[in-house]
Formats: sequence, structure tokens, C-alpha cells
Amino acid sequence: MSVYHTKTNYTGEFLIDIASNVIAKAQEGDEIAFTQIVEAFQTPVFNLCYRMLGDGKEAEDAAQEAFLRAHLAISKYDSERPFGTWLLSIAAHFCIDQQRKRKLPMADIDEYLEETAPDRNVPNPESVTIEKEGQAKIQKILLTLPDIDRAAIILRYWQEFSEEEICQTLDLTISAVKSRLHRARHKLAAAWESENLVENQAERMKNGSPAF
Repeated sequence: MSVYHTKTNYTGEFLIDIASNVIAKAQEGDEIAFTQIVEAFQTPVFNLCYRMLGDGKEAEDAAQEAFLRAHLAISKYDSERPFGTWLLSIAAHFCIDQQRKRKLPMADIDEYLEETAPDRNVPNPESVTIEKEGQAKIQKILLTLPDIDRAAIILRYWQEFSEEEICQTLDLTISAVKSRLHRARHKLAAAWESENLVENQAERMKNGSPAF
């Protein structure tokens, strides 16, 4: 019998429930149990790190560090809290710290956020190309957001967290979460429109038409 089961939400991310006895064993120092936890959550943890950092290698390193920190802190895990929320909060905070160390420049899109989620039933190569281009564009725009705003928007749309779960994950009040999500959506929408404008102007110039 599997120690965990998954289902896929509308964004293509995995929603995971893991057996409570596996977590309990891991809290007692059972390395096999913790390995099962890693296997169950490695995909959503990596995806969160990648969306936060925008680099595959850095995301791998961040995911490994998140699991290491979870391993060291699992004895303090409160079983009243969803395990996935607790684990992803560790990953999110580590990525936020990494962004601050890197000192990167920090700079209504609901529909596009949902549409750019991975589609596991893409019908043809042309659609794959279009989807990849859209994913690359949204990733570029995500990296212009302040780190905590970016974490909130990723948790909301790619991990399908509720506002209450985002509160727990990022240690924010519900009003702060609502404010950050609202601000992030508008920044993303503005950046998306700007990207499209630049692309359209470039296309017109390429075709010999005025860039206006």
C-alpha cells in the first residue's frame, strides 16, 4: 500500500497526502520514512524553488537544502498543521533568503496564471512551443516581483494554496496576503502588457511596418 497519494490540481501541480505514521516515524529518526517523504514531495518542492529562483541548478540546490532543513527540524513539526504547508514554507523562506543575498532587482492576470500552468495533454508540437514560450515569459516576469510577493503568487496559483495556507507558510496576516496578491497580480499584468507591446513593435519593424 502506498504511503502517499497524489492528485493533480488545475495548475498541474501535485497535491499530496502522506500517511501520518510515516511522518511520525521520520520524527523518531527513521531515515527510510524521511526518504519516503522526500520522494513524495520532491516535485512540488523543486517546482516552487524553480519559480522562485528561475534557475534549474539553483532550484535543485535549494530543494536539497530545504529537505535538509526539514530533516533537522522535523521533530518540531506540529501535526495540526498540513505537512505540505510546513515543508513548502521551509523551501519558500530559503529561496527568499537566497534572493536577498543575490540582491536581484525587484520590480487582473488571474486567467493567464491559470492558463500557463503545465498542460499534460498538449495535442501537438506547435502547442508545446507556444506553451514553452509562455512559460518562459511568465517566469521572466515573476522574477521582477519582490521576493515575498513572488512567493505568495506562486503558492496561490502554482501550488493552489488558500490564502490561509499562504498566511501559515509565509508568516503573514490574512490582510497582508490579500494585499500582496493584489499588488503582485497588477504588477504581473502591467509587465505582461509591456512585454507584449515590445514584442508587437519588434514584429512590426521586422515586417517593415511602423513600430506604432
